[in-house]
Amino acid sequence: QVQLVESGGGLVQPGGSLTLSCAASGFGLSSYAIGWFRQAPGKSREGLTWIASSGDTYYADSVKGRFTINRDNDKNTVFLQMNNLKLEDTAFYYCASGRPSLYPSTYNLWGQGTRVTVSS
Repeated sequence: QVQLVESGGGLVQPGGSLTLSCAASGFGLSSYAIGWFRQAPGKSREGLTWIASSGDTYYADSVKGRFTINRDNDKNTVFLQMNNLKLEDTAFYYCASGRPSLYPSTYNLWGQGTRVTVSS
């Protein structure tokens, strides 16, 4: 079955860190760009970062310097390391495979999401 499964979300205090995982099954994710997105209640889905099949990466200004995307081909998994988390980072986080961009429309396979809550 071709799918992406996110994990690693949870509750963290402001300034804390979390690492999200996006595990692929049924295909090799190194052949595609993998993007991370988030969606807070009442807001549209926001593109955060992507990693291309080449290994090139790109970050939205909102997370640049705080979030890092990387890929482990042996584990067929992409990770999102999130540091210095802020209250406004609270959202559901999704990974997706497709073409490298921050626009959701360029991705055609999505995971189910994992919740991240930043609260004191």
